[in-house]
Amino acid sequence: MQIARVIGTVVSTVKNEALEGRKLLIVETLDADLKPKGKPTIALDAVGAGVGELVFWCRGKEASFPFKRDSTPTDCTIIGIIDSADHVLNKG
Repeated sequence: MQIARVIGTVVSTVKNEALEGRKLLIVETLDADLKPKGKPTIALDAVGAGVGELVFWCRGKEASFPFKRDSTPTDCTIIGIIDSADHVLNKG
């Protein structure tokens, strides 16, 4: 899983029928200091996230697990909304 910020939405009028009614969002992966890293990507929203929210997402085969029953084609899925995130850097 990775941390990201939702930075936009995607509108698609023509798509695989398994994606009908599903929300697509643009996410920007963040590092441990919550700074952007890498390129933005499109993720299928499984939790009702919105623009500006911190989320965690997964990629690859695991990204389809929330939709396993209906075989939704995805390789990047938002699976949680982050309410708060703290980390401690061990300098020892």
